[in-house]
Amino acid sequence: MSRKYVYFFGKGEAEGNGQMRELLGGKGANLAEMTSIGLPVPPGFTITTEVCTEFYRNDRNYPDGLRDEVARNLARVEELMGKKFGDADNPLLVSVRSGARASMPGMMDTVLNLGLNDETVQGVIARSGDERFAWDSYRRFIQMYSNVVLGLDADILEHLLEQMKERRGVTQDTELTADDLKELVDQFKLRVREELGHDFPLDPQQQLWGAIGAVFGSWMNPRAITYRRLHNIPAEWGTAVNVQAMVFGNMGDDCATGVAFTRDPSTGEKVFYGEFLVNAQGEDVVAGIRTPQPINSSGADSDLPSMEEVMPECYAQLVEIKNILEKHYRDMQDIEFTIEKGKLYMLQTRNGKRTARAAVKIAVDMVEEGLISEKEAVMRIEPAQLDQLLHPTLDPKAPREVIAKGLPASPGAACGEVVFTADEAEELGKKGHKVILVRIETSPEDIHGMHAAQGILTARGGMTSHAAVVARGMGKCCVSGCGDIKVDYRQECFVTRDGVTIRKGDLITLDGSTGEVMKGRVPTVEPELTGDFSKLMEWVDRFRRLRVRTNADTPHDSKVARAFGAEGIGLCRTEHMFFEGERIMAVREMILAADLEGRKRALEKILPMQKGDFIGIFREMKGLPVTIRLLDPPLHEFLPQADREIEQLAEEMKVRPDVLRTKVDSLHEFNPMLGHRGCRLAITYPEIYDMQVRAIMEAACELIKNEGFEIVPEIMIPLVGEAKELAILRQSAIRVADEVIAEYGVEVEYLIGTMIELPRAALTADVIAEHADFFSFGTNDLTQTTYGLSRDDAGKFLPFYVEKEIYPNDPFVALDQEGVGQLVKMGCEKGRATRPGIKLGICGEHGGEPSSVIFCHRIGLDYVSCSPFRVPIARLAAAQAALMDQQD
Repeated sequence: MSRKYVYFFGKGEAEGNGQMRELLGGKGANLAEMTSIGLPVPPGFTITTEVCTEFYRNDRNYPDGLRDEVARNLARVEELMGKKFGDADNPLLVSVRSGARASMPGMMDTVLNLGLNDETVQGVIARSGDERFAWDSYRRFIQMYSNVVLGLDADILEHLLEQMKERRGVTQDTELTADDLKELVDQFKLRVREELGHDFPLDPQQQLWGAIGAVFGSWMNPRAITYRRLHNIPAEWGTAVNVQAMVFGNMGDDCATGVAFTRDPSTGEKVFYGEFLVNAQGEDVVAGIRTPQPINSSGADSDLPSMEEVMPECYAQLVEIKNILEKHYRDMQDIEFTIEKGKLYMLQTRNGKRTARAAVKIAVDMVEEGLISEKEAVMRIEPAQLDQLLHPTLDPKAPREVIAKGLPASPGAACGEVVFTADEAEELGKKGHKVILVRIETSPEDIHGMHAAQGILTARGGMTSHAAVVARGMGKCCVSGCGDIKVDYRQECFVTRDGVTIRKGDLITLDGSTGEVMKGRVPTVEPELTGDFSKLMEWVDRFRRLRVRTNADTPHDSKVARAFGAEGIGLCRTEHMFFEGERIMAVREMILAADLEGRKRALEKILPMQKGDFIGIFREMKGLPVTIRLLDPPLHEFLPQADREIEQLAEEMKVRPDVLRTKVDSLHEFNPMLGHRGCRLAITYPEIYDMQVRAIMEAACELIKNEGFEIVPEIMIPLVGEAKELAILRQSAIRVADEVIAEYGVEVEYLIGTMIELPRAALTADVIAEHADFFSFGTNDLTQTTYGLSRDDAGKFLPFYVEKEIYPNDPFVALDQEGVGQLVKMGCEKGRATRPGIKLGICGEHGGEPSSVIFCHRIGLDYVSCSPFRVPIARLAAAQAALMDQQD
């Protein structure tokens, strides 16, 4: 039996269903599902994602039998609609749209009004009785098809349209007459021939297959590739193509088109929320060319009449449908609809893009409404999305110079230098600049710049415009539809209604929660994570097994992490404590000392400073475990390198510059990452680690003796590659620790372990475990040493590796589970074989990346450790990993 490539839907019956996303794509699966549950969906059919896969596998050729299947299903649409595709008297027009498994708003191509030509347009006029509508549909079709399918620059035909409006003295497309539009059609066709060297295709079958090919082809366009990379969507998934009978929202004032959300996608409030346009097609709403009207008065900041007022019967039906959809899908829905001659049609539903704040509120509310369970709520939040909630917002008490106000399209605060192109945003972003991308309106081609920017400001477009939807999905602050500004790309500036001019490079601040645009920088305040967020995290902590610690080097960082739910410190880097004020001078004195006694004198100056740091950190963690890594970097990092700095330091330290320069030269290493650092320093200069162990233990003993603390210090020896290194240094640490305990006369439990960050350490973990109470996998360095990549330098070429899909992700961002991950897994297994109760954790930055956290859960680690602001992300990912085990 031959494979089925086309699935039909229409008149209450569908060959597919909502569970077939992999085959039918999200749009096709949901169209089939809406049809099956009796909603008014125009009939059509879906060409499966498997065709897309074969299309690319076979040099853009279709599988055998596809054309026959399409023809048979097109005939079924004709029968239901009572019209015939390509017929001059009663023509069927169709839309051709993409539909990937994962929602990719605006990234791929769509063609509307397909099937129009010089003959069928007359049939549309005869059947509709509306000459203007027919010619408007025809000019729209030529415009869209020429760009999407024929590859003509969209601005070329758009310019002709603008010229026509100027000549007629009008500002809106809707003000052009039938004769104006007919003339435009002729101009468009002439310009296509001039630009492309061939006529615009008038054969409907040729048009159809051209559009199908263009939609499949758009799966590999640059903006779609960028979007997939940003959202980790595999290229092999492919897209489906949906061919559907056209219904028209642009046939007059009893017609409309709109986009709506069953709840507010910015706040999560349970209010029906959306926009529509009378006498328009769907692209008009999202493109922001005309100012849309609200569907109702709920939260609408608009003087325009709402759909509830203008079309009350259709609005009431839409409310009923949105209730059905939300109850059916048990999630907030993003819906598209068209009203033709007073009749409502549903064109799409999908799980709506939402901000992190909205995602949390919707999940918690739906649990309380009985729609979903607590487990489902936890699984529904994307861990990485929480990042939006964990960073500062604008200080409400700070002065702010508001220069304009638009729509609060995506909440949050953003400050940066103004740029006017996506390329500039990306280029400056790579250089470490924070930028605000300012556009008249964004388009899918701007996706790379939107990703690079801190925030987005547009002069046009509503709350459902491209800028708003994509920004919310990315977690970017966005102010859209800011009619208070006039953007001048040529002069690289924008001017506000009050005459304030902001030029490229000037600083502005956006408040995506109020829509305010401010001149300069506005201070921020730390977030308060209470209410719905707190409730969600209670559920998270109930379900997870994996503990979550933080990487923190100061009492302040420790306090922040504790507030975010950290259950201890997995990595305290002591070298960060060496760089401040007097300390750096003492460290330099130690390095320059001629003998052991000189080094010890310098270390005695550092000891009380280190001890004070550890007391502060132990106090903040209030009895939770604290893993302290002893000195790791090479000594040359503490000395100046430039001649002028060397001379200044020599003067301060009262030594000759040539003596200091000789010492600097002697410490120089060609590859310090692989050189004299970590435990190798302590083998050479054991007094350094002795001082640090003493500082740790004295801090612990004082707090236990004087303040009644329960503290179990975890002393971590870095960069061990040979078990003998750890054996020697462990004995030294035990000697010093026991001396301090005896001096204070208290009982202190302490652990001594190591960081596994070299492949050899993972390979010999069974032997190393004989001398370790715990392993902490340092996956930053383990990735460097496994790949032979320098994290500091690889950024120059790693993006190309990811772009060309040589690496699926940057291995310094997401743990390489097939390579580095297997070394971690092996280290765990070997360590536990020798010492069954050994404590195992990870302290590289991978500890806060969701897919890496899930991997750590699966291989049985006890904890992950990450930066303070990523602690809630790791907690959520750990809970999801545990719940996935239950599903398996």
